[in-house]
Amino acid sequence: EVMGQLKDRIHPAQLGLSLGAPLAALAIAAVISSILLLVTGYAPATVLSTLGGRLGETNTLYDSLNRAIPLYLSATAVAIGFKMNLFNIGVEGQYKVGALAAALAGAYTNLPAPLHILLCLVAAMVAGGLWATVPAVLKVKRGINEVVSTIMLNFIAISLVAWLYTGVFKDSAKGDLNTKTKIMPKSAWMPDLLTSGSHMVNSFIIIAGAVGVGFYLLVWKSRFGFQLRASGQNAFAARTSGVDPKRMIVAAMVLSGALGGLVGLPELLGDKHAYTDTFSVGLGFDGIAVALLGRKHPLGMALAAVVWGFLDAAGRFLDLEGIPREIVTIMQGVIVLAVVIVYQVAEQISERRVAAAAAERLEIVAAAA
Repeated sequence: EVMGQLKDRIHPAQLGLSLGAPLAALAIAAVISSILLLVTGYAPATVLSTLGGRLGETNTLYDSLNRAIPLYLSATAVAIGFKMNLFNIGVEGQYKVGALAAALAGAYTNLPAPLHILLCLVAAMVAGGLWATVPAVLKVKRGINEVVSTIMLNFIAISLVAWLYTGVFKDSAKGDLNTKTKIMPKSAWMPDLLTSGSHMVNSFIIIAGAVGVGFYLLVWKSRFGFQLRASGQNAFAARTSGVDPKRMIVAAMVLSGALGGLVGLPELLGDKHAYTDTFSVGLGFDGIAVALLGRKHPLGMALAAVVWGFLDAAGRFLDLEGIPREIVTIMQGVIVLAVVIVYQVAEQISERRVAAAAAERLEIVAAAA
């Protein structure tokens, strides 16, 4: 009865913090961004009107969604680690390894379309998961911090993949200026979902949505997810209840790496159809920002990925106004910083409210006893 009363009392405050925190973060980000723009000699109204004027354009919307797909996958991979209190910065290397594995698996096999695409997905996840196994083992066996090991493995992955696709598996057509692996047969290509002129939405958005649903069910609705969150919050308490924290560290890192391996596949299966030197970079690091911005929740990360993708897609129009598009990068950084700070403050306020309410209820129970 006491716990029920405590929950009812805290809930309105929690709801207010949940609703007010993002609004406060956006307001702070808008003010700081405006000040930075004024200091650098650009009118905030011009920048905001240029970006806002693209909100209703179908082409910009499609580009935003396409950019959001890999960002969402990357954020989900990072969020799995966050739930275990692990900071996986190695998604950048994991998705490159996964993309190359998928490109080779798709290029050197010939299967019916659904099976061919499935093979590419499995190859990418296996490669990404195996690459993430290294920092997991180093952490549980030698106590090496995963931040250090995943950063170093990023450099190794980038160099290794570059050597493999430019040397061992190079198969560029004559006259092609881009170095690439062998082109995959069309049975491994993913079709366009929506089209508008020369713009389209990659059908990989369906797989990204399935990943989001699976992430939610796994983390919040399964026994494994409970053990994952419990180990991340208090490893000692989890151990006393029969959960092996080391096993959970390995499982979380491998699962994070497997999801990270999928990040490059929207571009590979939907556009490039081979691993090439024009492949996107930085998606692993952007995923960290999107995960923080979305509060590590599947719906929040989806919204954050779309916002991030829109800023990237609409930012190129700033050049037409004589404004460097790097302004968008600054705005993205300010937004993430503001959100992280505001949410941290909100969590601290919430924890103090819970502690104060719990102490008050305990005093009441003690007095009654």
